[in-house]
Amino acid sequence: MDHPFLPWIAAGIFALAVLHTFSTSYFEHLAHTHPRHAGLWHLLGEVEVVFGLWAMVLSLMLFMVVGKAPTLDYLESRNFTEPLFVLAIMVVAGTRPIRQACAFWVQQVARLIPLPAAMRNYGVLLSMVPLLGSCITEPAAMTLAALMLRDTVFSARVSERFKYATLGVLFVNVSIGGTLTPFAAPPVLMVANTWQWDLVYMLQNFGWKAAVAVIVNAALVTTLMRRELLAMGDPPVTRMTVSPLTVAVHLVFLLAIVLFAHHPVVFMGLLLFFLGYASAYSQHHDRLMLREALLVAFFLAGLVVLGGLQTWWLQPVLMGLNEHAVFYGATALTAITDNAALTYLASLVPNLSDEFKLAIVAGAVTGGGLTVIANAPNPAGVAILKGQFDEGAVHAGKLLWAALPPTAVAAIAFRVL
Repeated sequence: MDHPFLPWIAAGIFALAVLHTFSTSYFEHLAHTHPRHAGLWHLLGEVEVVFGLWAMVLSLMLFMVVGKAPTLDYLESRNFTEPLFVLAIMVVAGTRPIRQACAFWVQQVARLIPLPAAMRNYGVLLSMVPLLGSCITEPAAMTLAALMLRDTVFSARVSERFKYATLGVLFVNVSIGGTLTPFAAPPVLMVANTWQWDLVYMLQNFGWKAAVAVIVNAALVTTLMRRELLAMGDPPVTRMTVSPLTVAVHLVFLLAIVLFAHHPVVFMGLLLFFLGYASAYSQHHDRLMLREALLVAFFLAGLVVLGGLQTWWLQPVLMGLNEHAVFYGATALTAITDNAALTYLASLVPNLSDEFKLAIVAGAVTGGGLTVIANAPNPAGVAILKGQFDEGAVHAGKLLWAALPPTAVAAIAFRVL
């Protein structure tokens, strides 16, 4: 699509979309103070709608500027596998049998820690579940952790400070917790095959450092919030209300979707089959998370459309940095664009040094908790937990502020250890 103003139009619309994500709490406030047009303000305040909305604006601009054929060629050239995968994994991972099995596992591990039950359950949830993302993928780990937080500590009377501190640690820990393997974290997945990073390489260069940072972050926030946690009293013991066979069937669906994560024709077929199974055995399910999953997929699809036209300025910025500065540059840029997009751009450049490769991926995952758009699973966490915040919205500035300390811990782990 050759047009002299097109790159600037695309960059301008992308900037407006980023600004919109930082303004969603303001629109939710308008919905409460101006009920006459509450529907419109609620729509603009849905963070999951933002990038899909602005992707539609960009598409209309492309139709007007370059015409129908080039616009359709561009849209059809985009890869929407990740949004579809997040849709499928959220629906399956959010079911009652999977939630109960994960909560039971967390409580069993927590019993080994000599702390009050509320503190140890909270700390294990914020550490072990994000690390589990290296096996079941980060979107699944985010879905499970957010649902468990929603049903436990977030359902109690806790301060907004507690909620934002928890959300900041959750986002950072999920972003780095998927780096123990080469297939679970989107920014790693983008480069693993191209750069020939296998399981051993990931464990040696990322995995153990990420595990240390995840555990330190969870321990620090648990210590910081101990008064509110202790005030809640002992949490109820999770009891399995579904049979082991039902849990096993759900785990088979979950693992099959993970196994075929790169093949939407397979995992979407599995999702449709699962929907039929869930309908046939509705007694084992609460309401499926179809609405939340569709909104998150819409958000990520919009990011794919908008991000595809930002290469002209993103790649020169990244490639203009040395292997020392690129870590911090990638961490900062991740806050305003998807971290997988950054590593993908780096994978297109030949003859990069090993130090540069390590630095850009480490920076991308380190900054993955700073904003909603920084890491693909983050919109899933917001979709599940936003109802627990004031006016039903997550304030982007408060999230950024809360994510800075755990981000600093992750940066120290990757740069010093």
